[in-house]
Amino acid sequence: MHLKFFNQSTTQRRDFILNGSIFRTIVFLSVPSLMLGVVQSLMPLMDGLFINNVSGTLVASAVTFSEPVVNMMTAFAQGLSVAAMAIIGQLNGKGDFVESKRTSTQIVVAGSILGCLSAPLLVGAGALISRTVNAQISHNVFLYLSLYALVLPFSFMESIYNGIKNANGQPEAPFIRMILILLLKIFFNVIFIYFFHLGIVGCALSSLLANICITVWMFYELFLKKSLDKLELKGFHFERATLEKLGRIGLPAMLNTFLLNLGFYLINNETQKYGPIVLNGQGIANNISAVCFNLPGAFSSAVTTMVSMSIGAGRANKAKRSCVAGCILSAATAAVVIAIIVPLSSHLTILFTRQTDMLEIANRALHIYTYSVVGFGVCMTVQGAFVGLGRTKVPLVLGFLRIWLLRYLFILATESSLQYYSVFWGNLFSNYTAAILALLLISRVKWESAIDFSGKPAVEFTT
Repeated sequence: MHLKFFNQSTTQRRDFILNGSIFRTIVFLSVPSLMLGVVQSLMPLMDGLFINNVSGTLVASAVTFSEPVVNMMTAFAQGLSVAAMAIIGQLNGKGDFVESKRTSTQIVVAGSILGCLSAPLLVGAGALISRTVNAQISHNVFLYLSLYALVLPFSFMESIYNGIKNANGQPEAPFIRMILILLLKIFFNVIFIYFFHLGIVGCALSSLLANICITVWMFYELFLKKSLDKLELKGFHFERATLEKLGRIGLPAMLNTFLLNLGFYLINNETQKYGPIVLNGQGIANNISAVCFNLPGAFSSAVTTMVSMSIGAGRANKAKRSCVAGCILSAATAAVVIAIIVPLSSHLTILFTRQTDMLEIANRALHIYTYSVVGFGVCMTVQGAFVGLGRTKVPLVLGFLRIWLLRYLFILATESSLQYYSVFWGNLFSNYTAAILALLLISRVKWESAIDFSGKPAVEFTT
């Protein structure tokens, strides 16, 4: 990729996506997303390295337990991000860039307000949840969730920024943002965790300061930097029609993210019954395997961009072929990940701890998690195609099935015989079964927009 490509406007990027070859376009769009996936995975990985090696098992276990709770609160931002990718992507495909920018501004302002409103909810959730967990980590769980409430408004802004940039066919922008926030997090972790030994407080402070710096940069890029994509706040007022459209498209995605992380929370709740060592062993495996999952899952946003723009431009066949190409590339990437990570697993987990019992749990979990990445990648890529079509209810159903019916019920059914290993095997079973269901659903879909731009109802599936 040369610099000219990165300096393209939304109009130029639209022409590239609609008129370029499918595999070449997906690769161009996915490379930044792939690198973003790696960097995004390094965030909890670096936190885990600092916390495990400096602050100890109890602090690390509290952070592992708290992560799904934080993600439940950011579900609103994820929903708006998904709505942005679907609506703005199709508007760009139609060539309506004025409406695209106006909709982007609506989403940014709505997301900022929701982020501020969600902060006190996280504090309340922390107070309630900390009363039900293992007494050894209860105080740290409450402390982390209460402090992280300060980070929420900034996290909302970042999710929406990612959605807007991906919808404009500019996935390199979220990648650059993530690189900057990773470097800032490492810098602040060294100060607050390594030098000042602030433990869980230092972890939250690192996140807060890094996110403040990045939000200032994003605001400059969206609203102040001179470019054809510059957004305007002057004369802003909420438009009911736009908000209703955001609600229709974004609400299923919000519910999907919320239910997914509620499922992860309940799974963690099952794991924490076995004590901090088991919970932290799972957390170490999660931190490492996040890289494995994010790489094949990175094709999802590229497929969403290509499908939404192709559908907006009336090119249904190209949208369909983009989904197929994305699934092939995702599965191939997952196979490479398995070949690399499985032989290295014991060398990676030992970076976090020297405790033999914890290492045994982490190694076993990491092996099982890694083998499930093929199913996960294909499932996420197909869901990206549904988002591009504006059919966000389908990913909601798939997410509910994957975590609740397929994984959580599997854990409850096998826990008596497998104990905490039921969590690891449940991951493998649910990801492959969900991938099969996703492929069956996408094979029957009508390749046309489900977003009501014309007032005509959309038909979800062929018979």
